Amino acid sequence: MSGNIKLMQGNEACAEGAIKAGCRFFAGYPITPSSEVAEILARRLPQVGGKFIQMEDEIASMAAVCGASLAGVKSMTATSGPGFSLKQENLGYASFTEIPCVVVNVMRGGPSTGSPTSPAQGDVMQARWGTHGDHPIIVLSCSSVKDMYELTIRSFNLSERFRVPVILLSDEIVAHMRERVDVGALESLEIFNRVKPACPPEEYQPYEASPETDVPPMANFGEGYRYHITGLTHDESGFTTQKPHKVAELHERLHRKIENHKDEIIETRNYYLDDAQIAVFAYGSTARSALRAVREARNRGIKAGLIQPVTIWPFPDDLVHQVASQVDAFIVPEMNLGMMVREVERAAHGQAEVIGQSLVTWELFTPAQVLSKIEEVFNWITSGSTSDSKPSRTSGALAAATE
Repeated sequence: MSGNIKLMQGNEACAEGAIKAGCRFFAGYPITPSSEVAEILARRLPQVGGKFIQMEDEIASMAAVCGASLAGVKSMTATSGPGFSLKQENLGYASFTEIPCVVVNVMRGGPSTGSPTSPAQGDVMQARWGTHGDHPIIVLSCSSVKDMYELTIRSFNLSERFRVPVILLSDEIVAHMRERVDVGALESLEIFNRVKPACPPEEYQPYEASPETDVPPMANFGEGYRYHITGLTHDESGFTTQKPHKVAELHERLHRKIENHKDEIIETRNYYLDDAQIAVFAYGSTARSALRAVREARNRGIKAGLIQPVTIWPFPDDLVHQVASQVDAFIVPEMNLGMMVREVERAAHGQAEVIGQSLVTWELFTPAQVLSKIEEVFNWITSGSTSDSKPSRTSGALAAATE
């Protein structure tokens, strides 16, 4: 313990983590349950020489974040489901033009207006595929108030290093809960700043990257470097091109800069996997209930383990594939009708059964609900594992939620 202990709300921890990471610009529009991020940064950013702008809507907010980042300022916005939908066009623009920025999405029940003050996990696919076309993206997932602080910093670091938008997924539970955070113990967290060009301005090519990183150095607007930004397909100069080989080179480099560094980007928290017979795959606030359920299952003699993906995209395929060769089944509890379960199924390659557990009452999974599914799957495995008796995706979850 450092002695610098604070009782913090999740959204407050996000705002303070952003300040620590060097964020000096926020543009956004109030939306439950993310509004406290904006409210706190409206007060805190001017105190550290930053700027806060409440925009007219989420579309303009994302555009302002892109502009501030191009001018050399670490920039972010925060929103929830409906606002996240509106940000997708400019998120695609930022991905294609390699503008580092952070977007915090505090998930709530949807679609449309949905349930503004209730938790959900329905945006995980939109976070990866929300904008059109092939595009690179990194998505992280919070499960605690400490995560909100630490992963906000990590989001900025990844964004600046790889010149890519990073989406930080939270949910209403994590955003509004209050927990003790040892802020002093996190003081030593690394802060990464974007790499600037070493060449003179007349030699600068804004999208020319080294083969080692595939990430171009980034000059700031107003520093004397010629700079052209376009959402059209472009070459190293930044100007548009339709030459087939240049089009392919750009798309392949954008994906390669993430794909070739997955080992540095992907982070998971793994519990009790060495001898596990059943592995639970859970993210966000659901992972907290899942961990308690796994521990209780072990107390009852069931060898259960947990994979908690901190990085959702890129997906931890290799780990899931490895664990699938060791366990009989995966259970994937999530507050939607089945999104990550399909990814686990794909990565498992048929080596283990994959069973989803959905909860769409927009309430938090309880440990008892996850434990009930673990026991159901364990009984199925030990009784012969026939396809006719395989536990269903919603078996137990919806019923338990309404009891």
